[in-house]
Amino acid sequence: MIYKKQYRRGLFTLSLLLLYVQAGVAQTDSLQTRLHHILTGKVAQQSFWSISVRDTSGKMLISYQPEKLVRPASNLKLLTSAAVLDALGSGYRFHTTLYGIGSLQDSVWKGDLLIRGVGDPSIDGTMYDGDRFHVFREFKHALDSLGIREVEGDIIGNDAFLEQQPYPKGWSWDDLSYYYAVEINALSFNDNCVDLEVFADDNVGETPHIQWFPFDTDYVDFVNEQMITPRTTDYDEYYRRLLGTNTILLRSRLPKGYYEKESLSVANVPLYFIDTFKKYLERNDIKVRGSLILDHQAHNWEKPSYKTISTHTSRPLKRMLWQVNKESDNFYTEMLLRTASAEKFGTQGSTELGIKLVKDFAARMRADTSRFVMTDGSGMSTSTLITTADLSQVLNQMRSQPDFQDYYNSLSVAGMDGTFENRFRKSPIKGHIQGKSGYISGVRSISGYMETMRQNTIIFSIITNHFADKTREIDRIQEKILSLLYRSY
Repeated sequence: MIYKKQYRRGLFTLSLLLLYVQAGVAQTDSLQTRLHHILTGKVAQQSFWSISVRDTSGKMLISYQPEKLVRPASNLKLLTSAAVLDALGSGYRFHTTLYGIGSLQDSVWKGDLLIRGVGDPSIDGTMYDGDRFHVFREFKHALDSLGIREVEGDIIGNDAFLEQQPYPKGWSWDDLSYYYAVEINALSFNDNCVDLEVFADDNVGETPHIQWFPFDTDYVDFVNEQMITPRTTDYDEYYRRLLGTNTILLRSRLPKGYYEKESLSVANVPLYFIDTFKKYLERNDIKVRGSLILDHQAHNWEKPSYKTISTHTSRPLKRMLWQVNKESDNFYTEMLLRTASAEKFGTQGSTELGIKLVKDFAARMRADTSRFVMTDGSGMSTSTLITTADLSQVLNQMRSQPDFQDYYNSLSVAGMDGTFENRFRKSPIKGHIQGKSGYISGVRSISGYMETMRQNTIIFSIITNHFADKTREIDRIQEKILSLLYRSY
């Protein structure tokens, strides 16, 4: 009798289990059908889609062409920032040092000043309440404290810590005039840009007034061929830096009363750094008699001839990752990638070694890196190819890493901040996604972590390639898919 009861109870439990499994299969089938319906819509079917959705065990819940190679755009930063964090640790800080080579006689420094750059991207004011001269001010105060009012020697910039190749492979030449495609160098100031302001306050047909930071520097030469147009006309933008030079053509058409601000790249950025530093000193009553010299050689910085005058210590890496992921900053990404490779391999940092570092890390996260194609760390290169299956795999594995919380905090919150600030604002998804968006021509991507309506966590990657429609149409479809996932899990 006892045996029969146990047998019946076992049958009942087995039946419930079968019903549960069948219900789960039915739900997945239904969800897959609805996903297929979305992706065969008039707009979506003209593009290429890859989708991977996992639970926290790593199991693939639902997918669509997850093993196909796609261009990730800035979603590549999710891999790069994870590898950099693993290599350096969230507490890593940069130390940029001002050395003196010579001696002090009365108020005159008889010798040279040398700044050793180590790849700090944040000498731009971002971490210092917008004070872009923060580091230069620190150095100037150190000179003041020694009583130095004049430097008889040269200002030397040493950038040997990172390679001299200014750009990663695969960046488009017509992007190189703008802030999102600047040169990468161990000595970098103000994101390697000048900040142009244009004021269309004069009469129609006249040339608008311009000014630029830092202090209208003559390091660049603006050719101002812009024109003020009637108030009812549209703003027509045209900026172009002649490649290999610091001559920048301005040919925009601006409606009367229009104000425009644009950050434009400069060439030979270590020279820009020390040129600006020299001008800063001279504007603050420290004369510099010598020339500007670039030094690309590594030295023994412990030698007595290198006297440390001041060392600037940056904010920690975990704060810089906000620029990488929330703000999708290409410059920060490439600088951190080269720095991580320098520290990891004990040699001059390079993009090539940085890519090896990313691939090695992704392989440890059990991603199949044999098909990865990477030529940069930020996703600007159109030759970069990965799969959503591998990206979602790395995102899931990151959850068990010691610095995961700092990584997670660097991601944009849906409808709240970063590149998600103006997306999902009127959606139930608002506040329930922490992730990263990406865009280059023909590519729109979004990946990250979602807390679903049932308070489950899922890991997703949705990448769209080869679309000719407006980006907002692709955003609308991606949001529709994410809303479906939110309600279904």
